[in-house]
Amino acid sequence: MTKKIFAALLAAGLLLSGCGDNSADVNNSPNTAQASPVAKSVPSFTAKTIKGETVTNEIFASKKITVVNIWGTFCPPCIAEMPELGEMARSLPADAQIIGLVCDATEDSAQQIKKAQEITHQSNANFVNIIPDEQLLRFMENVEAVPTTIFVNSKGEVVGKAIIGADVEGYKSELEKLLKQ
Repeated sequence: MTKKIFAALLAAGLLLSGCGDNSADVNNSPNTAQASPVAKSVPSFTAKTIKGETVTNEIFASKKITVVNIWGTFCPPCIAEMPELGEMARSLPADAQIIGLVCDATEDSAQQIKKAQEITHQSNANFVNIIPDEQLLRFMENVEAVPTTIFVNSKGEVVGKAIIGADVEGYKSELEKLLKQ
C-alpha cells in the first residue's frame, strides 16, 4: 500500500470516528482498561517537517519529555486547539517540547502540507510539525481519533497517559507530572 493511500485511509478512519475525551494508560499494565493507541516506543524514522526540514527520532533525545500531538487538517477540534498549543510551546520549560504529527499528510500530498502550514501559521503554532514517513504511519495505525496526544521521553519511549480529544489543560497536567518523575 502506498504512503498516500495509507494516509488517506488513516485520515478517513479518524474522521469517521470523531474526537473523544478519554485517556489511556500507555504503560500497558494488566490492570489497564484501555490499550495504548500507539506502540511503547517511537520507531526509528526519517521524515520531513511541514517546512521541509529533515527530522529523525533524535528529536526526542534533547528533551526529558516531548508532547506529541497527533492531529489532522480535517479535524475542527485539532485546528481549534492550535493557538493554545502554540502558547503552550512558547511557555514550556527547557526540558520539554511539543511536536505535531500531521496524520493526513504524506510527503506526496502537497495540498495537505500547504493546509497544515496555513493552520499552524494562522494559529501562531510555531512548533515542529512532522509529515509522517512509513514508520510513523505504522506507529499511528491504532490511533482511532484525533487529536490524540502522547508523551515521549528522551529515549523515544511512550510514557504517561495518552489523551484523546482536545484538552490542552490535560496535556499540561500530564506533562507536569512526567517532568517531576
